[in-house]
Amino acid sequence: MIIHLIAAARPNFMKIAPLYHALKKQAWADPVIVHTGQHYDINMSESFFRDLELPDPHIHLGIGSGSHAEQTGSVMIAYEKVLLKEMPAMVVVVGDVNSTMACSIAASKISYPSSPDRPSCKPHHANRPIVAHLEAGLRSNDRTMPEEINRLVTDALADLLWTPSPDAVENLLCEGVSRDKINNVGNIMIDSLEMVREKIERADAFTEFGLNTGHYGLITLHRPSNVDSPESLSTLCRMLIRASKKTPFVFPVHPRTRKNLATFGLFDTLLDAEKIILAEPMNYINFMNLVFNCKFVITDSGGVQEETTYLGLPCLTMRPNTERPVTVDQGTNQLCTMENLQGRIEKIVSGDIRPHSVPELWDGHTATRIVDAIHAFNQ
Repeated sequence: MIIHLIAAARPNFMKIAPLYHALKKQAWADPVIVHTGQHYDINMSESFFRDLELPDPHIHLGIGSGSHAEQTGSVMIAYEKVLLKEMPAMVVVVGDVNSTMACSIAASKISYPSSPDRPSCKPHHANRPIVAHLEAGLRSNDRTMPEEINRLVTDALADLLWTPSPDAVENLLCEGVSRDKINNVGNIMIDSLEMVREKIERADAFTEFGLNTGHYGLITLHRPSNVDSPESLSTLCRMLIRASKKTPFVFPVHPRTRKNLATFGLFDTLLDAEKIILAEPMNYINFMNLVFNCKFVITDSGGVQEETTYLGLPCLTMRPNTERPVTVDQGTNQLCTMENLQGRIEKIVSGDIRPHSVPELWDGHTATRIVDAIHAFNQ
């Protein structure tokens, strides 16, 4: 059974890795990694394959950057050709990037040439692949976010919806999705973390920056709402510089953020800040080593909200909403604004840490549950 695993961006690589390794052990499965090339910076993509012990992508679409429409259209055109050539029985898309939606559309609309000998994923018809969405059901309820559109379209098209948490199940049910399409399998990001925990703990990324465990903050910002506006980015920079007087920060700068910092004349301002260390984008092992040893994280990323909740680390998310509300309800995550960020940093630095719990099925065994679900579906 040929199963395509679609990867496009950093979080995708971490989500397909445990599933690839689990499927590779099955005699009935032939997992194939399809890299769309949506993220092509070496530290944002290829290095994650090495960290997670994945082989080079079996198929590389080489799409690159572009507008949302350009990326989506290019992926659909390129992947349709791959589908007609390879004819996989299942396509697994992950997360919420443009490639997730594009591959879902292409796979849902494809029509294979008729052949009675072609292996298919039963009980589905054999003229197109089953589409499965890993990390289904997440909702921010904010359609100004491109990712929310991608999530809605993908979940509407997918034949199988694998959710990371009970709130995601409820979202799908409220949207009228049939219960038999939904399976709460847990959070596969935790599988990736546990799979390479020893490597993370052995790394010394934080000491290379002269930092001490539990005595620094980690910053990761890349969303357009925070970094594409000169006003927003300038305000953030001022606040971070002010906060750095209380605690040092390390800031691995996303390519998009770095470009805008330079364009808006802010890069040198941060570079001159005594207690803010600007770093290049990092591979998964070194980045997570920084997470493991920090006091708290300031982010606008989705995955970091989950990882910090699992690890019990305070997370200040610079967004008005999150598609992962379980990290706020049960975890250490707090949604922040420009107005309240400073006060929350000061509380954390002074030792005011909120209680938390780890959500259901965030246990490092999600890939195993997915493999069992695929096998059961195909019987």
